Amino acid sequence: MRTFYGTDLPNPLMLGTAQYPSPAILEQAFRESGAGVATVSLRREGAGGAGQTFWQMISDLNVLILPNTAGCHTVKEAVTTAHMAREVFGTDWIKLELIGHTDSLQPDVFQLVEAARILTDDGFQVFPYTTDDLIVGERLLEAGCEVLMPWGAPIGSGRGLNNEYALRAMRAEFPDTPLVVDAGIGLPSHAAHAMELGYDAVLLNTAVARAGEPATMARAMKLAIEAGQLAHQADPIEARDMAEASTPVIGKAFLT
Repeated sequence: MRTFYGTDLPNPLMLGTAQYPSPAILEQAFRESGAGVATVSLRREGAGGAGQTFWQMISDLNVLILPNTAGCHTVKEAVTTAHMAREVFGTDWIKLELIGHTDSLQPDVFQLVEAARILTDDGFQVFPYTTDDLIVGERLLEAGCEVLMPWGAPIGSGRGLNNEYALRAMRAEFPDTPLVVDAGIGLPSHAAHAMELGYDAVLLNTAVARAGEPATMARAMKLAIEAGQLAHQADPIEARDMAEASTPVIGKAFLT
C-alpha cells in the first residue's frame, strides 16, 4: 500500500462519521470496518458538551483523523475552516471540499486548486475531493497536493463508479500518486471495483451510516475492499469478446 504523506494506513478504508443513528452504532460500525481513517466535519459551534463527548469517542477509536471542510463554498471559507480544524484536531491533514454545484455537490475545481495552493503553502497536507478530470488532477499536484480523491459519483448517491473510463485513465496518468475513490459508493461491489482498478483506498460514509444494519454493512465493505485489493494484486485476466476453452484440444480423445 502507498503511503499518504509519509503515513501508512492500517486499512485502505476511510469512513465518515456523519448520519449514524447513534454514537454507539457509529462506534460499532467503525470496529467492524477496521477503517484506518475517520473523516470528521468541523462544526462551527464551540467544542464542549455533546461535542466534547463525540470527539472523545472518535479519539478512543484509535484511528487517524482526517478533518474536512464539508459545506464550504468559497476559498476563504475553506481556508478558515481548515485552520480551525488544525487547531481543534492537532493534525496537518485536511480533506479539502469546496462545493460548486448545489444539486450534485460537484467540486468547484477552480476554487479547489486555489485553496489547495494556499493550504499547502500554510503547511497543510491536503486531500482534495475532486472530479475525475486529468487536467484538474495535474493542477492539484502542481499546487502541492500529494494525494488525489476523485469522486465515483455524487456524494450520498450510492451510484457506484459512474465513469470507469475516467477513473482508469486517472490511475494510468498518475501511477505514483496515492488515489482514493471518494463519494458515491453504495454497495460493497462498488468498493471492490474501485480497488480492482488499482486505487489505493476508498472513502465512504452514507452507504454504511444509512444502511439498515450499519455495522453489518461496515464489515461487508471491509471484506469487499480486501477482496478488490487482492484481485488487483493477482493481475486478473483481460475481458474477451469470444469464448476461450479452458480444456486444451491437444491430447483430446477422438472417437471414430
